Amino acid sequence: MIPDKAGYGDGRAPAVKVLVPPKSGYHEPRMAADTHNNSLARDEVYCRNMAALFRCDNRLAQRIDEYEPDGSIAVEAARTGVPTASVLPPGSDRPVSLHSKVDPLAEAARFAGSVEVGEDFCYVVSGFGLGHHLKALAARLKGDAFLVVTEPNLGMLKAALETVDVADLFARDRCIILTTEDKGEMQSRLEPHSTLMMMGAKFVSHQPSERVAGPFHAALRKMIADFMTYCRMSLVTLVTNSRITCRNITNNLPLYLSTPPIDPLRDRFKGYPGIVVSAGPSLRKNIDQLADLQSRAVLVAVQTTFKTLLDRGIRPHFVTSLDYHEMSKRFFEGIGEVSQTHLVIEPKVTWHVPDHYPGPISVLSNSFARLCVGDRLAARDGLKAGATVAHLAFYLALYMGCDPIILVGQDLAYTNHVYYSPGVAIHGLWRPQLNRFSTIEMMEWERIVRARHILMKVKDIQGRAIYTDEQLFTYLQQFEGDFSTVPGRVIDATEGGVRKAGTRVMSLAEAAGQYCTRPIPGGLLAYREETRWHDPSRLEAGRKELGRRIEEVDEMVVDCKEMVALLKELETLLDNPPAFNRRIAAVDPLRVRIDGHDHAYQMISAVSQHAELQRFSADRRLKLTETEGIELAKAQLARDLRFVEGVIEGAEALKEILSEGIARFDRAMAQGRVLS
Repeated sequence: MIPDKAGYGDGRAPAVKVLVPPKSGYHEPRMAADTHNNSLARDEVYCRNMAALFRCDNRLAQRIDEYEPDGSIAVEAARTGVPTASVLPPGSDRPVSLHSKVDPLAEAARFAGSVEVGEDFCYVVSGFGLGHHLKALAARLKGDAFLVVTEPNLGMLKAALETVDVADLFARDRCIILTTEDKGEMQSRLEPHSTLMMMGAKFVSHQPSERVAGPFHAALRKMIADFMTYCRMSLVTLVTNSRITCRNITNNLPLYLSTPPIDPLRDRFKGYPGIVVSAGPSLRKNIDQLADLQSRAVLVAVQTTFKTLLDRGIRPHFVTSLDYHEMSKRFFEGIGEVSQTHLVIEPKVTWHVPDHYPGPISVLSNSFARLCVGDRLAARDGLKAGATVAHLAFYLALYMGCDPIILVGQDLAYTNHVYYSPGVAIHGLWRPQLNRFSTIEMMEWERIVRARHILMKVKDIQGRAIYTDEQLFTYLQQFEGDFSTVPGRVIDATEGGVRKAGTRVMSLAEAAGQYCTRPIPGGLLAYREETRWHDPSRLEAGRKELGRRIEEVDEMVVDCKEMVALLKELETLLDNPPAFNRRIAAVDPLRVRIDGHDHAYQMISAVSQHAELQRFSADRRLKLTETEGIELAKAQLARDLRFVEGVIEGAEALKEILSEGIARFDRAMAQGRVLS
């Protein structure tokens, strides 16, 4: 349980030969014809750099390798013999020097020294240049700290890779280069590092690069800041809700094993339009049009709009639910006969929703469910994890092959200063509180004002300023990342709300007239009558698997308690090195035993995300310190002790959850169906 020491190298890079270009004119970086040895050295540097870049970002390496220089970059030797470079910006006749023409390395050292390097893990730098300033900054970083560099000029990158040995920057993906304003590409590159970014990030401006491409660097800074906001909200949600999420999944396991998966829906409606109906305030503008469209488009509704649609005689083909709170069951109470509406849920949804739903249900695949009952029993298709039911509805429409996907009621902002569309189920929950002093309008406004500390302004579909908040903004970030990768068309027919990158804005009437022109064939919907929607034959096997998981957790707890006792003993021996060294030998075999409980540990980690985050944070921050000797050992022991104690606490919580799940299985098997 005591992590091994790890870290980056010392940041040193071998010396390189200097490229000396002709004195006049801009040109591609090249060697003079009579400098054969320097040409060989350049090739060696380029190959070494490209090999390192290919290992961490092969797509960018390929683009750089294929790039044909346009003559806007000049590379020459500074007075000290070190390469320096100038760039001729588009539309300008005055080149901009990116590095000192006297001593680029001294300048780079001053740049790095001006950056306060403390407990941050991510340093976002504008401009790559020839990499001198990046190498100097990287040499000061410790532990797992890394660089994100924004650089739009592929020619600049190619010149740098041909000229300066920067291969060490790319070790372990330590330097991420962003070259476009493509939000999807940015998210995919930064996602693996999102937790470290949440622990501390700093924006660093390289002024010469800012003079060349200031608007690009400003746009990327905003995109990265927005991404961090999204990651922070996602992380807080994950850590805060981890225990109740695992509890909901476990309680839904009998349903998971006794209902059919979504697998038959894959590409079932390929080429037919899908309409995702969300509960934003703009839904009121076009909700009545949906009645006529339900035969010519696949309607996928979020749970919040379900009762509102039913009240208007609109029966969506699908409804989605994923919210963990018991309040969600109110969206399904008193809905009557719904045999023609297929409920698709994530297993993390509160079990009260499927327990009260009388129609067809499918539960999506889930990693924790697989840990609970094994891959064989839990095998089924899943969808990308969504932050909201609207994301889930969108992913379902995408899974079913719908094209285009038409968004309705997806404001993601406070259109007309309200949060919900009139008549949604949440207004029914507010009804007992209404009086002449507390109206629906007032409660809508209070719902917004409660979030005033996280309010922000964005642009609506007409380009006007509109309010949203951090939470809604993170939903927008996820949607825009999704839209950038969708092979088909996404139409924003909300007729209000925030402008969404990657969509085409149309009215619902226009979208319907252009895309909803033929009826959905009855044969595509016939599966609802042909499917067996409840099969209890696998319930007993699922119950046995949960029993085995409890036994595995008990075995791990025994070893963890032994580790706690050993770590506490080691703390008392810190002042006695010989005794400490003799006793610490017992740690490794015990750690091996604990590592053998990997299955149980994965489940405990899912329940105790906070303990896992604390361990991750403590381990990374320890690498940033200058602590040595006894003080370092003391800090390591304290870190490991907190972590192992957190594992034990998480194991006890997990056992309680699994026991509750077994009771659910018993009830389901006794009565032949899943009950509340």
